[in-house]
Amino acid sequence: MSAFYRIPPSHLHQFVQAIWLHAGSSAEESRLVADHLVAANLAGHDSHGVGMIPSYMNSLDQGFLQLNQHPTLVKDAGAVITLHGHNGFGQVAAHEAMQQGIERAAKLGIAAVGLHHSHHIGRIGHWAEQCAAAGFVSFHFVNVMGDPMVAPFNGSDRRFGTNPFCAIFPRRDAKPLLLDFATSGIAFGKTRVAWNKGQQVAPGYLIDNQGQPTTEPGVMHQAPYGSLMPFGLHKGYALATMCEILGGALSGGRTTHDATLVSSHDAIFNCMTTIIVNPEAFDAPAMQEEAEAFLEWVKRSPQSGDAPIQVPGEWEEQNRQERDQEGIPLDSNSWEQICAAARKAGMSEEELAAFRALAQ
Repeated sequence: MSAFYRIPPSHLHQFVQAIWLHAGSSAEESRLVADHLVAANLAGHDSHGVGMIPSYMNSLDQGFLQLNQHPTLVKDAGAVITLHGHNGFGQVAAHEAMQQGIERAAKLGIAAVGLHHSHHIGRIGHWAEQCAAAGFVSFHFVNVMGDPMVAPFNGSDRRFGTNPFCAIFPRRDAKPLLLDFATSGIAFGKTRVAWNKGQQVAPGYLIDNQGQPTTEPGVMHQAPYGSLMPFGLHKGYALATMCEILGGALSGGRTTHDATLVSSHDAIFNCMTTIIVNPEAFDAPAMQEEAEAFLEWVKRSPQSGDAPIQVPGEWEEQNRQERDQEGIPLDSNSWEQICAAARKAGMSEEELAAFRALAQ
């Protein structure tokens, strides 16, 4: 088992921002990347947090990730816009894409944004929360272009990505309802976290290169590679298929097939189709009251065990409160990999030592 550190979120943010400044990112880009990665850890989604830094650094070194890029407008159809991410940081591309979509939805009541050829856009809930902060409902369909990791239902090898789906509903006096999940049983990053910790994953999520069930996360990180499995059998597979088409093809990007396969597992390219809706545009004056009545009704169900009934988004909010006070947990393997990435970015040993002292 790997040792654990607890790092204050503000200190971790400073470290991440410094890494990307040394790598060549602008101050704004390095801040947006740090904002997103640390926020993912705070929400409890370590698979999409600072543990991604070594992969991003490898992608940069291999010539895939492009620094200081901004999405450009490919087509403007009023309520529908299409943007090209130019293989730049997804933390920048998706942020700016949502900004433009929010502006259109504020004017028109609804907007659709197609973003394609972006480097990894990370935790999709982050972008939904950006929409909810503006008061808008949003839906997000995402594919992982050319990097298959998941086997189809009744299949035995990897054919498509983890293809997330996300939706959010802003509440008047509470944190928004947030649904955000990979259509694989677990995210690829969770196998990385388990592998670094020296742990196995629960049964039912992985198959090896022979198509046989396994609980060993190394099959996703060492050749010969195995595959993730879709959640919910045929239902998860079907939703993954729709995310591939709606997120990849409809956005103006690519889907996964022979012609789009990438040669590196560190090069993660996403396409995303987002629908942003102003709920006030509907004739629903009792919308908030109806939503709260339903949530209260659900929570009155007698608990079947010790765990409380939660509504979507409460798990993340609970993690934020705990980790903001106690610090973000990082296993020693992940921490050392991040420090190695800092050296690769050009950070001096003296500066790195100061940041390493933050890990307790």
